[in-house]
Amino acid sequence: MSRRCVVTGKTPQSGNNVSHALNRTRRRFLPNIKETKVYSEVLKRSVRIKLSAAGLRTIDHKGGLDAYVMGTAKTKLDVSLRPIKAQVEQAVAAKKA
Repeated sequence: MSRRCVVTGKTPQSGNNVSHALNRTRRRFLPNIKETKVYSEVLKRSVRIKLSAAGLRTIDHKGGLDAYVMGTAKTKLDVSLRPIKAQVEQAVAAKKA
């Protein structure tokens, strides 16, 4: 499982465990990544994406998945979200016509 958030881009970081005697051993700080379903109101279905807790809050702050993908440039979206953006744009265009 790739430990990368598709919204925030958070990835594992590395650092040290430091003991009381100042001995240092390498460790990894893993982001809080969960594979979750986010509902798209335009598509009327859930979409599975890997998000961190901060990424989920970002989507909620922007007004949902549809508002997030429509308000973000295609070049700044993760590769896995680009097809979803195209589907949302197509559904919005069909609804207007």
